[in-house]
Amino acid sequence: MDLLNRLLEAKLDWGPGIYWREIVGNVFGLASALLGMRRRVSAWPVGIVGNVLLFTVFVGGALGGPFDEAGKVDLWGQAGRQVFFVVVSVYGWVRWAQFRREGGAGGAGVQVRWAGMRGRLELLAGAVVLWVVFFFVLGALGSWNPAADAWILTGSILATYGMARGFVEFWLVWIAVDVVGVPLLLTAGYYPSAIMYVVYGAFCVWGFVAWLRLERSGRRAAEHGAADPVIETVG
Repeated sequence: MDLLNRLLEAKLDWGPGIYWREIVGNVFGLASALLGMRRRVSAWPVGIVGNVLLFTVFVGGALGGPFDEAGKVDLWGQAGRQVFFVVVSVYGWVRWAQFRREGGAGGAGVQVRWAGMRGRLELLAGAVVLWVVFFFVLGALGSWNPAADAWILTGSILATYGMARGFVEFWLVWIAVDVVGVPLLLTAGYYPSAIMYVVYGAFCVWGFVAWLRLERSGRRAAEHGAADPVIETVG
């Protein structure tokens, strides 16, 4: 337990001090995004590790003990999205693993495609309903900025769900999350996470272009009766 506490309390000696678990959690998140862009099933378990670490960061005050970082506000939406990430990631993990077992080209975990009218309506309806619910829930929990926090939580769930389904649009949802997340995290003092959001934003543009190319290649292959194309290096 003493070793565990030391690991949890380890900080980077910069400014007021930044927990290493915030940095490491975001690194796992970026690694998950990279693997996801390449449609690797391992993206999901890698992401779950990062989710667990970041959960302890955003509700440190509520957890107390070695998790509590003086002077930091608790962002319940940021913390809550880590919980939802784990739930949706299990769904995505199972779905991608099944696709790969059934013959996903080159070990790919999903067939890239546009969501279509039905899928977009699902995402839009989910965005409205979830934001309203989370706004009131997070406000009741005392979240520092419930409106922005609710959107980050909502968009994150929808983007992760879209990734699990192989929707090209999920990258665009992530960009919308980053636009709100960067100023929120900077204002709240979560600098490593804010910087990582900037990196995520640039990466999401790259990922969107990469999946757009995959979708077009897959559609052309289907038109000619070929299998899903294997594109291991994208971008």
